Amino acid sequence: MRTKRKTRSAKAAPAKPPDVWRLRLYVAGQTPRSLTAFANLKRLCENHLKGRYTIEVIDLVETPRLAREDQILAIPTLVRKLPEPVRKIIGDLSNTERVLVGLDLIAAPRTSA
Repeated sequence: MRTKRKTRSAKAAPAKPPDVWRLRLYVAGQTPRSLTAFANLKRLCENHLKGRYTIEVIDLVETPRLAREDQILAIPTLVRKLPEPVRKIIGDLSNTERVLVGLDLIAAPRTSA
């Protein structure tokens, strides 16, 4: 008795964008810079990842030991946990283009030589 083997198509399926982006924002209390970073992040996510993201805010004033896990040296710092690879962006996230490039949501602009 013969069994049929399923063969895979030579054509690979296109890469599927991640279902959920896991973002972690490290801040130090309710400072103006921390609040600005969160507001900017929320706006960017709503505009570019609507319904496909989670934001975890880690207040290092309350839990400073958590900074060690992601090797946080400055605040505010955004860490993209998923999709991999992990990415970090330091600052208040006010430079939209830089943040989008840092998160790999858009390609880096080409510079002319």
